[in-house]
Amino acid sequence: MLLSSRLVGLALLTAVISNAQSAPKSPLAPFLSVTDPVVALTHVELIDGTGSAPQSDQTVVIDHGQIAALGPSATTPPPVGARVLNLSGHTVYPGLVGMHEHLFYTEPEDRQLGGLVAGELVDTAPRLYLAAGVTTGRTTGSIAPYTDLNIKKEIDAGLRPGPDLDVTGPYLEGEPPLIPQMHALTGPQEARQMVDYWVGQGVTSWKAYMHITPAELKAAIDEAHKHGQKLTGHLCTVGFTEAANMGIDNLEHGIAVDSEFFPGRKEGECPDGLRGEMAKDLDISSPAVMSMIHTLVEKHVAVTSTLAVFESMAPGHPPMSFLLREQSSMPAEVFASVMTIRGQIGDHASRSPMGTLLRKEMQFEREFVSAGGLLMSGCDPTAYGAVLAGFGDERNLELLVDAGFTPQEAIHIATENGAKFLGRDKRIGTVAIGKQADLVVVKGDVAKDISAVYNVETVFKNGVGYDSQKLIDSVHGMVGYR
Repeated sequence: MLLSSRLVGLALLTAVISNAQSAPKSPLAPFLSVTDPVVALTHVELIDGTGSAPQSDQTVVIDHGQIAALGPSATTPPPVGARVLNLSGHTVYPGLVGMHEHLFYTEPEDRQLGGLVAGELVDTAPRLYLAAGVTTGRTTGSIAPYTDLNIKKEIDAGLRPGPDLDVTGPYLEGEPPLIPQMHALTGPQEARQMVDYWVGQGVTSWKAYMHITPAELKAAIDEAHKHGQKLTGHLCTVGFTEAANMGIDNLEHGIAVDSEFFPGRKEGECPDGLRGEMAKDLDISSPAVMSMIHTLVEKHVAVTSTLAVFESMAPGHPPMSFLLREQSSMPAEVFASVMTIRGQIGDHASRSPMGTLLRKEMQFEREFVSAGGLLMSGCDPTAYGAVLAGFGDERNLELLVDAGFTPQEAIHIATENGAKFLGRDKRIGTVAIGKQADLVVVKGDVAKDISAVYNVETVFKNGVGYDSQKLIDSVHGMVGYR
């Protein structure tokens, strides 16, 4: 009888071990650092995303993915059974809502081959965004929309780490398309058909591009609105005031791409030499520019700040300290290409308009916000490859502070404002009781030194804590390949 009981027990133990070994491991497990259902983040400096002053020595309680309690650590005890993290010397702010992101990357240039092409970053981009604290992101133009939609499905299903994605359809581009991976529209009817088709495939937002005609843009805006969706634009053939009057919802990059101030510009034309003319002659405080700003505010047109990508084209930028942070994520030949082009930009510094234009763009963004405009943030990891997913979003926060915003204002721009535009501000964008626990934990005092945003340790997405460094380490030398 005793032997029989032992045999039964051994059989049960063997079955348990066998089941444990055969049970599939979560694909997210290698990147997770905090999985407890109830967690108390204690003694933190809190920047809540509203733009208000930081609050010191706070406790944030996460309960099954939601923020359940919030207040001074002295009067907000952790719940019984909660995992308690003493985060003295750390800052907590909301997960970033990146409003100009991409899941592709500009491949290294080769003059013998000619032409820009973009490679889809199936693994690296989602991980780097999340590592930097981007918990929600809009793709703002897709090169491979089916791929982007499938990546979103896998993230939503817990099969790969990454932000919650708002997937934008293929670029709505005119003739000539900037790169061969873009389709050139043939007229307003095709613009409407393109919107209808991709809405049916699961796309939830739209981006018009530089050479779209005014008639195509108007058709695309109206069709997107019929589906309850919004359309943004990196425009050139259409000026900001004209686009606002058509009903566009958002404009990318800011005044640095607004062709309406180019002398002698013809309707529907994308003029050559736009940046040089604007850097030389455009006065941001002029009545014409201020009138355009007030039109955008009156028409509720948001603007997305992408200072990081513009900075990369200015001589002496971005700082080497920033590029060295990114270096481990790039293959050696990609980093070498970036450094070569950065050096070439520096060699022609005396002829470059980009430093001046960057400062004017910063002034424009301050004026736009002062007038009541909704300014958002995104890194646009394109150009010649100096700005990577995630890293660029952190750099954007630094540059917004350089532009004259306080650290808490910069975080407000990069969190609550994007959530408002997406219609998700009741759930994300600020740190408040009842909201989804999307939180970034960084070492240091962000309110005193914005560069502390590079010291991300843990990113909570829907209450689950991801180890930032493990996410970065997992893509070592892979950006540009995967």
